[in-house]
Amino acid sequence: MKTADLRAKTPDELETELMNLRKEQFNFRFQKSTGQLENTGRVRIVRRDIARIKTVLNEIKSGKKPVATAKKAAKAPKAAKAEGDKAPKKKKAKE
Repeated sequence: MKTADLRAKTPDELETELMNLRKEQFNFRFQKSTGQLENTGRVRIVRRDIARIKTVLNEIKSGKKPVATAKKAAKAPKAAKAEGDKAPKKKKAKE
């Protein structure tokens, strides 16, 4: 679930979505304890979705606007080294 999608929803819709995810998380805990849980990765996704919803709800309640993150600049490609630019290899000392 994308954060932008969550911000487009109303607080009531977010609350219902939060309750549904908590019920799903509850069921996953029982399935895990009985050994019936097949998709273990879904537990992580549900947990993170719950955190996202709670974050958006707190932003709405406090009246804060989300801070836009800056994109990282693309790195310039490194120049290729010439064959003679390599450092000489050190010889191992015999003991």
